[in-house]
Amino acid sequence: MLGKLLVRYLSRYRWLLVGVLVFQFASALAALYLPSLNADIINNGIAQADTGYIWRTGFLMLAISLGQIVAAVIATYLAARAAMGTGRDIRADVFARVSSFSEREVSQFGAGSLITRNTNDVQQVQMLAMMGATMFVMAPLLAIGGIIMAVRQDVGLSWIIGVSVPVLLVVAGLIISRMVPLFRSYQGKLDTINRVMREQLTGVRVVRAFVREAIEAERFRRANTDIMVVGRKVGSLFVLLFPLFMLILNVTVVGVIWFGGIQVQQGNVEIGTLIAFMQYIGQIMMGVIMVSFMAMMIPRAAVSAERVGEVLDAEATMVRPENGVTVFPTPGAVSFDGAEFTYPGAEAPVLTGIRFDVAPGETVAIVGSTGAGKSTLISLIPRLFDVTGGAVRVGGVDVREADVEALWDSIGLVPQRPFLFTGTVASNLRYGKEDATDEELWKALEIAQGRDFVEEMPEKLESRISQGGTNVSGGQRQRLAIARAIVHQPKVLIFDDSFSALDLTTDARLRQALWRELPEVTKIVVAQRVSTITDADRIIVLDGGTMVGSGTHDELLASNETYREIVESQLGVDA
Repeated sequence: MLGKLLVRYLSRYRWLLVGVLVFQFASALAALYLPSLNADIINNGIAQADTGYIWRTGFLMLAISLGQIVAAVIATYLAARAAMGTGRDIRADVFARVSSFSEREVSQFGAGSLITRNTNDVQQVQMLAMMGATMFVMAPLLAIGGIIMAVRQDVGLSWIIGVSVPVLLVVAGLIISRMVPLFRSYQGKLDTINRVMREQLTGVRVVRAFVREAIEAERFRRANTDIMVVGRKVGSLFVLLFPLFMLILNVTVVGVIWFGGIQVQQGNVEIGTLIAFMQYIGQIMMGVIMVSFMAMMIPRAAVSAERVGEVLDAEATMVRPENGVTVFPTPGAVSFDGAEFTYPGAEAPVLTGIRFDVAPGETVAIVGSTGAGKSTLISLIPRLFDVTGGAVRVGGVDVREADVEALWDSIGLVPQRPFLFTGTVASNLRYGKEDATDEELWKALEIAQGRDFVEEMPEKLESRISQGGTNVSGGQRQRLAIARAIVHQPKVLIFDDSFSALDLTTDARLRQALWRELPEVTKIVVAQRVSTITDADRIIVLDGGTMVGSGTHDELLASNETYREIVESQLGVDA
């Protein structure tokens, strides 16, 4: 998966990579040539007291060193451009893929895991691309070229290279093989700690309400300790690796000095040649260490690439039609034709045989006990889920055949838990219609019974809203969400228990305003409170995922036992 991912995205920056290869090649050749010049200065210049030769060769070495620095800087710059672009492209594709997911896929991966995959995991792949581009040419050239140049300097000492390099590779292989399962475990632990942190931050009110701070702190401590233990094991291997590398390098240098010194004493090798040989040994070891460092990064990047690939390759259950219908014959009409839905892995369907029609402009309420399938039912209309049986039609078109953007543009959804985005009141209200005028925003707020509290805010429409709307009350958040849906000007408005945080008086005024100001808009209302739905044109009663009643409030009171039980259970509250 790692190779596939890198080839897929780095190929977009092939010309940058060609530049990296060219400049890295030039830098490596310069590095390999310098020790030979150094040997020449010592053997031919210093030994023979030839000052002119020393100056000429010294200036040549200086020029080559400056060229090497320039080539290395340019190569690193081009590699950074290619790697950063690759990371950006992967993140963009993961985000686009996640945006196409239905609620089923999001729940399957988990929000915390998806965030980790699009941040930390992509960063690991990006770092490998960066390091790989900068070391891809340099490391092999230093290692292989260093061996060739060292043998040219002195064949008699080359056996030291034949011993030290395999030992170095064996040590690196043993340690890296132990890192692979640890890196996989580390990414899983990172998912866990992100999930725990996310749950505790979003559910902080619940945690405090039930005095669970100590328990949640212990839960976080366990997740934190788990990732610390794995990280410590990885760190221990890193700590072990580099001292071993340095030990092998230093032993090799000592061996060169020892055996090379004997040959110098015997007059078989010149001092300059011995020094050059030592420099080539250092370059060979550096090349092998660079390759080993790359090999250490590959396991973690491979695990991360696998996790990113799972998202990119995930089959979305919500398949967008290639030539989706964009024109709806009967705008505002909604129809359930034997609709069924079963969650993946569930033994029984949540909804079975749902069949009813909603005419344009009609107000239909959906009631039922907890777990009856009300929220699941309305989630089928905008394709948050796809039916597993039967069909759902909006505007006379099966939602699976409709263009997704056109479908969503015709629907306004106020979810059970309204969510506001960081910004202002105005930016949140314009979320579904960017060109909405201030007059349209105030009109929507008036219908949603939110004009009064917005006018009391210091900057009115430009007042700041925190992430999730945490700086406004639950009722204000609901009314802003309703106003946002109204500004969108949809043909179908869906309210998923969206009046639960409102008092009875505000609830009544809001419904009256909706019915009065938006008579042509189809309204589908899910509600627990009977008083919210008594004036609906029709009420659909669900029980155990099946439709057990349909009619007006009075008709159902007279004929439907399930509805009558719901009403009687609330008489003390709503009478």
